Amino acid sequence: MLSLLQKRRSIRMFQDQPVETEKFDILIEALLRSPSSRGLNPWEFVAVTDPQLLEELSQAKAHGAAFLAGAPLAIVICADTTRSDVWVEDCSIAAIILQLTAESLGLGSCWAQIRNRTHSDGRSSEACLREALALPDHFGIDSIIGIGYPAEEKPAHSREELQYEKIHLNRFVQKLST
Repeated sequence: MLSLLQKRRSIRMFQDQPVETEKFDILIEALLRSPSSRGLNPWEFVAVTDPQLLEELSQAKAHGAAFLAGAPLAIVICADTTRSDVWVEDCSIAAIILQLTAESLGLGSCWAQIRNRTHSDGRSSEACLREALALPDHFGIDSIIGIGYPAEEKPAHSREELQYEKIHLNRFVQKLST
């Protein structure tokens, strides 16, 4: 698992190649195996492969989602907010499981934050996507993960770049020595 974390990077440029059915099925199974608080599983997922809809998703917020237009696959991570008060956390767990699974399959991915973001027309990003995806009003949208074969290479972050100063031992005032 650590090797996946060591090499995973946000990929925003994808090859013009669809994700094979076998890999798609593995990604879906990984999502459905994601843990959730009290086993409530409030999350639901919308897999998008339609190029026109991917273009629409890429405009879901003013900045930071344009890469979705070039992704062959995007997974919208959303939840029934009436099922759990920690739906955001549950969705976030599912999102990182999806990204690590994609990495393990040789796919690249990138997260686009949707919750608490604004569309360029001034509406909330969630409201725009609820409309585009025909989601019920009581659904919250956490993020969209773009997935595909990388069309860019990024080096892994070195161990020296890690922010060990952010690790504390027993109390905040005591730093972990490395």
